[in-house]
Amino acid sequence: MSKSILIDTTICTGCRACQVACKQWHDLPAEKTKNMGSFQNPQDLSFETYKLVRMNEEIINGRLEWLFFPDQCRHCVDAPCLETAFDETAIYSDPQTGAILYTIQSKNLDADEIIDSCPYDIPRKAADGTLAKCDLCNDRVHNGLKPACVTTCPSGAMTFGDREEILAFAQKRLEKVKQKFPKAQLLNPNEVNVIYLVGFDPSLYAEYAVASVDRGGLSRSMALRKMMGPFARMMRV
Repeated sequence: MSKSILIDTTICTGCRACQVACKQWHDLPAEKTKNMGSFQNPQDLSFETYKLVRMNEEIINGRLEWLFFPDQCRHCVDAPCLETAFDETAIYSDPQTGAILYTIQSKNLDADEIIDSCPYDIPRKAADGTLAKCDLCNDRVHNGLKPACVTTCPSGAMTFGDREEILAFAQKRLEKVKQKFPKAQLLNPNEVNVIYLVGFDPSLYAEYAVASVDRGGLSRSMALRKMMGPFARMMRV
């Protein structure tokens, strides 16, 4: 059964514990950064940063709001990057968890095409073209553990479990959150396994908080599925 994460941004404190835990578990090096006039650091995802807490200050209804958005791969139910690659030695979906995983063979793909195919602008490439992103801590999950980011979150903003259970919990949580934030919504819940709950307009949190229909990969993938239906997956080599 596929696994999912609910990230409730309405109770995220921006502590970045999830960001650090991701670095630690994957043994990723720190990145040299500089002050860009924001508490967000580093400024973007990279080959060595799989998870990034995006931070924005916004005046909403005359009040200053801190908006935190722990950005990462959404592990799409029908992943455009997977459809674009057509190479399961490079990119594949774990049938037990639903995690979309990249391998060393991704260096043989057209990295820019894969990156462009992602409606959330997530994958990043190394100098040799190898691609990397969040792997849902798939090794931990297969050993009965939660992803490192979920385990370390001190505010309880992240909940992990079987997809159907998370979807049901997300709906209940949304109903409660709407009492305080009337415009609250779940972002693309039927399309992704990492589901965000936001209290305000998602565009205020991150440029690609919701799927971008303008990015070429999403339209290519959707068109392929529309034309080929269930045969699209069978065509991968």
